Amino acid sequence: MTNKKFIPVQDLEIYKLARELSKTGWKIYDQLNWQDKKTTGDQFIRATDSFGANFVEGYARYHFLDKIKFCYNARGSLSEASDYWIELLKERNKVNQENYNQFKETANKSSIKLQNFITATYRSKNNNKFQ
Repeated sequence: MTNKKFIPVQDLEIYKLARELSKTGWKIYDQLNWQDKKTTGDQFIRATDSFGANFVEGYARYHFLDKIKFCYNARGSLSEASDYWIELLKERNKVNQENYNQFKETANKSSIKLQNFITATYRSKNNNKFQ
């Protein structure tokens, strides 16, 4: 029996990016007034945090299909936050340009890393490492 070594999730770049995205998202959310938090902010921060939470949950799953499912959920949440909610906040002048740029840049990096992880998971499955 081989002794497989797994990388702790906290050491993965995608995890670090998810945490960075949540910090930037909270900075944006925290500056909103009460009404803006209730109408758009709550959904924005939930989608932002859900990206990292779904990735971590999937990373802890043993079977590759479980991993992939949660990665797809993470990708959906990331897209919701970065393609819809942050754009709506910008359109309504609820986020400053610096925070917007920082959020979008981190989201773009996260998207690439997440797709790379999904691809690597499929490759591992095809190499019988997750069966």
